[in-house]
Amino acid sequence: MVLTSVIWDVQPEIISIGQFAVRWYGLLFASGFVFGYFIMGNIFKKEKVPQKMLDTLTTYMVVGTVVGARLGHCLFYKPAYYLADPIKILKVWEGGLASHGAAIGILIALWLFARKAKKPYVWILDRIVIVVALAGFFIRMGNLMNSEIYGIETSLPWGFIFVRWNETVPKHPTQIYEGLSYLAIFVILFMLYQKKGLSLKPGILFGFFLTVLFAMRFLIEFIKEPQVGFEETMALNMGQILSIPFILAGFYFLFLHARKQSGLVNKKG
Repeated sequence: MVLTSVIWDVQPEIISIGQFAVRWYGLLFASGFVFGYFIMGNIFKKEKVPQKMLDTLTTYMVVGTVVGARLGHCLFYKPAYYLADPIKILKVWEGGLASHGAAIGILIALWLFARKAKKPYVWILDRIVIVVALAGFFIRMGNLMNSEIYGIETSLPWGFIFVRWNETVPKHPTQIYEGLSYLAIFVILFMLYQKKGLSLKPGILFGFFLTVLFAMRFLIEFIKEPQVGFEETMALNMGQILSIPFILAGFYFLFLHARKQSGLVNKKG
């Protein structure tokens, strides 16, 4: 039997009792933090960093991710709607999180953490991106379970028909494309850290993460359906426009920052 399409009719709730519901998205979102906690715990143990510092980092990460993702969605995609009634920004349960906003929130939270912990900013960035890539995989799988953020029509045999939104033709499962690319980035970063560890130049892992992850995001956006109405007339959509600064920052850390650090090492040597 030749696969022609996948009928996707998954309910987003795992358990629903009255107004209370446990959703796949929430479970997968939380899984990113749980797995990230254990992976960072091993990294901190390897580098003899106190466990207490990991607990503090986790708090900063959770707050930075949720606040950044929510504000990113509200201000990047629906500013007029939310600014007309700002109290709606607090209604996270109604949905609406943006990965670019989460990235900005995480960067700010980690800067505050680095100051409190008296650690170099780039040191924590190089390590946290390992688990952020893995968390990105879990979040995109959550989007798949919600039947959201999918692509345009496709004739490829693995196209998904998203029944929940009354779709009748196969669409690109862009959640899977992105999720698998993030998972691959996680594996590469994790292996690089395990093999090279402290011998890696500061900024290399962070630069690789920014460049590759947001380049993949930029490319996949070409086959996504518009997330909001104003994107329909844009040459590049909002996700692509917001990805460009991150890609450029990635190039900076991969080349200019790493070269600068190497020069400092040579001068000291």
